[in-house]
Amino acid sequence: MSETIKRRLIDQIGDSPTFVAEGSVLTGDLETPGPLVMCGVVRGDGRVGGTLRMSVTAQWHGEIHALAGVIAGRISGKLVVENKLEVGATAVIHADIVARSIAVAKGAIIDGAVTVTSGEPVVRFEEKRAARRG
Repeated sequence: MSETIKRRLIDQIGDSPTFVAEGSVLTGDLETPGPLVMCGVVRGDGRVGGTLRMSVTAQWHGEIHALAGVIAGRISGKLVVENKLEVGATAVIHADIVARSIAVAKGAIIDGAVTVTSGEPVVRFEEKRAARRG
């Protein structure tokens, strides 16, 4: 069965994301059924039912489980991603990482064990876009 082409903007948006705004500090565990866009700070564990997007200003201290991830900020703890993880050049990760596939930009810092569950090698790339705040 083929997937229906999504032509309307509202159809392309998908699940409504949860936001943690820049300047916000959330202390405690965070669970969201869909995507999460982070620009602030979380101190606690998390379960993200969609893609976790962390901006340059974002920080997470705790264990994170997500469907997918695009990380430009800081993580300390543990990161478990069910599908693809992309680590941007500005990312600083002091955590063990487990993901199905991982792409790491030149300049990213990863201090911890990295496990790729698909058996594929970690893909290294050079970021072409300039990092943006927020």
